[in-house]
Amino acid sequence: MTDDLSTRLDRAVARLATAFPGPGGACAVLKDGETLVRHAWGYANAERRIAFTPKSLFRICSISKQFTCASVLAAFPDPTVLNDAIRARLPGLEGPAPDALALAHNQSGLRDYWAVAMLHGSPVEAPFGDVESARVVAGMQSLQFAPRTRYSYCNQNFRILGDALAERTGRSLAEHLRGSVFGPAGMESAFLGADTRALPDGTDGYEGSAGGGFRAAENRIIWTGDAGIAASLDDMIAYERWVDATRDDADALYSRLSTPVTFGDGAEATYGFGLGRSVDFNRQVTGHGGALRGWRSHRLYVPSDRVSVVVMFNHLSDARAAAMELLAATLGESAPNHKSDQPAPDWLGAWIDPETQLSVRLDTPETGKVRLRFGHWPEVLDLQSDGSAAAPPGTRLVPDGKGLRMERAAENQSTLLRRCAEGKLVDVAGVFRCAELDAELTVADAGGAIFGGFSGFLGQGRMEQLEPIARDVWTLPCWRALDHTPPGDWTVLFERDDGGRVVRAVVGCWLARGLVYERI
Repeated sequence: MTDDLSTRLDRAVARLATAFPGPGGACAVLKDGETLVRHAWGYANAERRIAFTPKSLFRICSISKQFTCASVLAAFPDPTVLNDAIRARLPGLEGPAPDALALAHNQSGLRDYWAVAMLHGSPVEAPFGDVESARVVAGMQSLQFAPRTRYSYCNQNFRILGDALAERTGRSLAEHLRGSVFGPAGMESAFLGADTRALPDGTDGYEGSAGGGFRAAENRIIWTGDAGIAASLDDMIAYERWVDATRDDADALYSRLSTPVTFGDGAEATYGFGLGRSVDFNRQVTGHGGALRGWRSHRLYVPSDRVSVVVMFNHLSDARAAAMELLAATLGESAPNHKSDQPAPDWLGAWIDPETQLSVRLDTPETGKVRLRFGHWPEVLDLQSDGSAAAPPGTRLVPDGKGLRMERAAENQSTLLRRCAEGKLVDVAGVFRCAELDAELTVADAGGAIFGGFSGFLGQGRMEQLEPIARDVWTLPCWRALDHTPPGDWTVLFERDDGGRVVRAVVGCWLARGLVYERI
């Protein structure tokens, strides 16, 4: 390692504890198969004063998905042999079920089950285990898009894959993980820790912030192939070495995981086999992040430079941002700084995406920028000289003679948006029932303020104040959910009969769209 590289990495690592404050964390940087950084700081359990070390366990969260896919590929080079087992787990689904590849590439069209759990009235910190998850999945009757046509993140895709693999082979997912990945990679302490309530070495996850303080997070979810793996920093270093050592073997598992993926129409996909594909610092990158209540993690690999970065926190700071800082330091790059002095466009405001029936809210957080609220997270786009706005990896807002078009290349979607009618009508109170979910939405006028809440077989969710977006378009906020990352605001799109009376509502978020609730 050169002196310049050593200095850059020392500075970047020293920043982490203050730039991403919390009880503790760990990080690693590897190049050419050699470990340049192996560092842990803070406390694995602040109450018991257990310090973090590179051997402390973390929940790697959704990084687990690539390990599940690796286990499937190791057992079955053609994963579609699991299709019958997948279909059996969706007995209520009308029409063809998505196949194994659609699940592995997040192109299944299934609504995410922990987002749907909130529609079933789940309290924030309720138990959600095998029984609850199986019932939510089995109750799905429709898809939100045809398989292989679109991308939408869906956790249970990987739970279903793991369960189908276990059924077909007669061996548990934990056995497959140990035999296919953990053992060959030398991940000595990694294991499938599906029960998120505790780790055997006492490591704990935390909620909160530096401003408001931290408290131990209560997590009562049973995750499996989607987010259930626990591993230490040393385990992840072993994995990254294995990835790099097998980089030139086309038959190696990571080579097969990172192979190019397309949609059914041949368009390039940026996600496949539990791995995201991106271009950062003009280099191809594969990787994945993860978040559970109390935990954030991110890993990435740059094959052209043979660089791996791993960041793991036992709190909710942005692990991806931390990983990108370490990557920039390793490559000797600077973070891009997009500046624009373009004036605010005349197409800001509220729109509806007719395909998903979700609200699209556009405003300007600063000069030259547009904030788009549509997907899982708000996105900030740069205004362009031609009147459009854009941000990687292919999100664009393009005005044309017909209106405003939203292009989302990563999702294989291009839609002409519909401008919302201005105004606010508050005569929307009532009880609405979704036949597909056998669940209800209660909308109440509480002294002039409109509130809404969901209820179903998982319980009675709390009432939240609805925000009016436009005429008969509201959002119902979801500040906290079963797991750390809420599904985002729910769009509630009210529909009226010829007499002007509200008769139904269409409810959805990016993870779970287009559910119809008829007024009772």
